[in-house]
Amino acid sequence: MTAVIAPTDPRDLAPPPAPASLIRNRGPLALFLDLDGVLAPIESRPEDVGPDPRRTRLLDALITVLDGRVAVLSGRALVDVDRILEGRVVPVAGVHGLERRSADGQVESRGAEADVALAVEGLTRTLRAEIADGVEIENKGVGVAVHYRNAPDRAPGVRHATTTLARDHGLHLQPGHMVVELKGGDADKGRALADFLAEPPFSGAHPVMIGDDRTDEAAFRAAEAAGGFGILVDPRWVSAARYGLADTRAVSDWLAQLAEAAR
Repeated sequence: MTAVIAPTDPRDLAPPPAPASLIRNRGPLALFLDLDGVLAPIESRPEDVGPDPRRTRLLDALITVLDGRVAVLSGRALVDVDRILEGRVVPVAGVHGLERRSADGQVESRGAEADVALAVEGLTRTLRAEIADGVEIENKGVGVAVHYRNAPDRAPGVRHATTTLARDHGLHLQPGHMVVELKGGDADKGRALADFLAEPPFSGAHPVMIGDDRTDEAAFRAAEAAGGFGILVDPRWVSAARYGLADTRAVSDWLAQLAEAAR
């Protein structure tokens, strides 16, 4: 009888290689970073995350030593990423890739149609009326996010309401960790990462993607396909990421080592 091999426990993900060995053995690296849960600890309310001087200095150092090959792939809107990171990172994919700003500052949106914006505005009002108790409703212009971190018991109601509204309005459903989003397009972080790799200064580099959510899985797969790898923060499931880090502090430490090794 053939033995059944259980999947590797996600907690057994090895730490990523030492930055010095990566620089020595991999050649040019391109760094792709989620924001919440990676660069910044997750807060009860999205608006409670703000600028941090130490994080800003670390990003400045990484951008310098990697010749600009640092991008942020976030569920937040571009304007919110800029607020938190003090505008330091130009290449940003917001709302899971529905918004993307390239390294030369050009912005493209895959969900900016007027009917989508109107639908999202209407959905925001509907959701606030139906499930606002203890739940955070975030209008992102090209999508709306329903955060239930502060009301985990509302999860079934949130999932039911968002699934129904997505079906009725022809929008895409994007579940995440303690959040469900309705989006006006089918972009994801994997496509955003691949788009960045097709442009300078990222082209020809080995991508390293660091994320903490299931919404980052597409980017982990895209990084692997391009010869790089993913790093999952606080591993909780079997992932396409090859390595794991415990928390945002471990991420910061690893990035600081990378900045030093790449000098």
